[in-house]
Amino acid sequence: MSTKLNVKLITDNLADELIARVHIASGIYIMTSFIMESGVKLLAPHLKQAAERGAEVRMLAGDYLYITQPNGLRALCEVDPRIEVRLWRSMGTSFHPKAYLFDHDNGEGLLIVGSSNFSFTALKTGYEWNLAMNAEAEPYTFQMALDKFMQSFYHETTLPVNPDSIALYEEEYERYHQRNPELIQRITEMEEAEIRVGHVEETEEVATTVSLVPIQPRFAQIDALEALHSTMEEQYDKAMVIMATGLGKTYLAGFFAERFKRVLFVAHREEILNQAKKSFQQIMPDRSHGIYNGQHKDGEADCVFASIYTLSMQKHRSAFEPDAFDLIVVDEFHHAAAKTYINVIEYFRPQFLLGITATPDRLDGKDVYALCDGNVAYQMHFIEAIRRGWLSPFQYYGVFDDTDYSQIRWIGTRYDEEQLMAAQLHETYAEKIYAAWMEHKQTRTIGFCSSIRQANYLGEYFRAQGVNVLSLHSRTTEMSREEAIRKLAEGELDIVFTVDLFNEGTDIPSVDTLLFVRPTESLTIFTQQVGRGLRLAEGKSHCVIIDLIGNYRNADVKLSLLDARANEDSDEKRVDSAIPQVPANCEIHLDTRVVNLLQELSRKRLPRREKLHKDFLDVKQELGRIPTYLELHLMGQSPSIGYRSEFGSYVGFLHWAELLSANEIKVYVRQELWLKDVEKTLMNKSYKMVVLLYMLERGEERWLDPITPSEVASFFHNYLIEKEYRKRKDFADKDKLSLWEWNEKTAAKVEKLIADMPMSKWGGAKGSMTRFEDGVFSLNIQVHDDAERKILYQWTKDICLYRLHAYFERGVQE
Repeated sequence: MSTKLNVKLITDNLADELIARVHIASGIYIMTSFIMESGVKLLAPHLKQAAERGAEVRMLAGDYLYITQPNGLRALCEVDPRIEVRLWRSMGTSFHPKAYLFDHDNGEGLLIVGSSNFSFTALKTGYEWNLAMNAEAEPYTFQMALDKFMQSFYHETTLPVNPDSIALYEEEYERYHQRNPELIQRITEMEEAEIRVGHVEETEEVATTVSLVPIQPRFAQIDALEALHSTMEEQYDKAMVIMATGLGKTYLAGFFAERFKRVLFVAHREEILNQAKKSFQQIMPDRSHGIYNGQHKDGEADCVFASIYTLSMQKHRSAFEPDAFDLIVVDEFHHAAAKTYINVIEYFRPQFLLGITATPDRLDGKDVYALCDGNVAYQMHFIEAIRRGWLSPFQYYGVFDDTDYSQIRWIGTRYDEEQLMAAQLHETYAEKIYAAWMEHKQTRTIGFCSSIRQANYLGEYFRAQGVNVLSLHSRTTEMSREEAIRKLAEGELDIVFTVDLFNEGTDIPSVDTLLFVRPTESLTIFTQQVGRGLRLAEGKSHCVIIDLIGNYRNADVKLSLLDARANEDSDEKRVDSAIPQVPANCEIHLDTRVVNLLQELSRKRLPRREKLHKDFLDVKQELGRIPTYLELHLMGQSPSIGYRSEFGSYVGFLHWAELLSANEIKVYVRQELWLKDVEKTLMNKSYKMVVLLYMLERGEERWLDPITPSEVASFFHNYLIEKEYRKRKDFADKDKLSLWEWNEKTAAKVEKLIADMPMSKWGGAKGSMTRFEDGVFSLNIQVHDDAERKILYQWTKDICLYRLHAYFERGVQE
């Protein structure tokens, strides 16, 4: 008979319990409001051992009141690179969890929740109360805790902990401590503070009757399907589709999925999963459809709709074979650069990966290119959809906001909440918002706010004016989200003030007015929110957008999203580029002071070099290291071509940014001409870089050795016929060489092609650092020693791989 206790109270020396579990658990998940260096030192050797034996270790700490020690974060990062650590940016809101979860492959597990934070005193010597519960006793609660941990761990307010993010946090930490020398007292207050947990509704799958009436693709779905089928014919195995909100991305995925046997649909919200399931059932009623999340594990269905937070856990991914699915669809693909998605995408090996989104962070989707190899199969911006009558026209009203945002501190990606609230939460500001709304509104409004406090404040003010209003957010208790949506749709509510709840996955076609009372910090979120009002609906002629415009960051840039000239050549645009030109069936009305402000902000935009540097640092912070050239191209906000046009080469940029070591600087100065040559040599075909890739494939020791056309011919031929898209783009017209078997005759033709084109043209170009003489191709480079050879080899390979990737990106010109 088992003597295992289901529940146990631990009032001292929690560390012993944790250490015992760390040594046997397959998944270790720790979330505490702060981390101290003393706690890290206590558990470091045990966590390292766990990581070395393959356990999944994830830790989340908060920055509330800046108690988490930067040195504690550094020490944690140094334990083992496989341990993933993130920092919750509390933005002034209390962050007080103390939870330790241990998962086991055999189905057992332990959840410990209580008062102990991650410090030596709390874990070893302090008087604490912690309750430990076995997973077998409460499997539902344990699974819910795992799910909630994963949602919190990869929440958009968290940052990966690495040297760059620690440095940013340390600046804020020191600034706060200088202003608050009484911190010890504040720590005590925080530890004793009552934690108010907002009402969070559990989304349960509701049994619904699915219509069996066949539906057919329409509008943009028809063009997108054709583009996807063409992409597959060219043997691309992954692609992204960018379609404006309201054009039916989920249905598109369902129509595309018909050609595959087993499908995995991945999303980050339960309502998206359930809605996708209904859509797929309408399209394929003869298939089986199942949910795979914290509560449901129907992984045997033909079409599986899975929560990213569940699949991000190793044990749930491992429940499926890597090749279990023929098609994987990732919804809201702009989230996919997050580690949760990368883990899933790297684990599975489908025939095809499809990412769907309305709002990549850049209009051309660069931030998530890395996950679809740069292939955008189809793109339909909401402006073009409005032109074609597929979405509702808009009337935009830019209302001047005289708040001086330059006096509000900017913290990395957002404004300081306390300072922002001080500027927003006063009656004069609310009066201005109410007057603008009354002047321009139609029948149903969503108001987008900066914070819960602002939503509540404006809700109370509007209610006092006799308006049927609701402040809807994670702490709202008087009405469920579903009921609020119903009442707004039916006209029982005039306006709903919300905080980021209606960005994704919510369809209320009858909404005809949008009110923006927050500074735009993210172009992605602004685009999503605009999309909430553009769906077509009976009796709806247009959508009114009321937007407060002040001197905040991105105020002028966001209006470019409304510009009908976004895809036109720059020389055809009006000189007055700060003011957008909207489609013919839309209107834009700007206060005179708004026009003046936009023109001033446009003039003050970051100079080109500083903008390139800022966008580089964003990628560097996310990765925790200097990105490769290809990573910068795939993840960076600025077009990668800007680095070579401005600095001659990517390495030239790193030199300008003072990121090269002393030895690397010497190599760069000596080899600058070669680096510029590799970066800038013309590429009407991929041939030059394919030849260079062959040289690099020989390794650091031999990459500089001369070659002949005959030596590279087989590699050259195989590289270009290996993928259909390479063959079609660069080899299909060469006397059908791509269709011939490799033999002496084919070899001779390929050798002649190589000699006549890449070798002769590169070697004969003005200023080239290559030679082609007497049938031998060589690089005009001299290296001083093995160290220089190694550095130059890595730089050259970096450029070569970047240029080849950029050249073959579907629909994207280098």
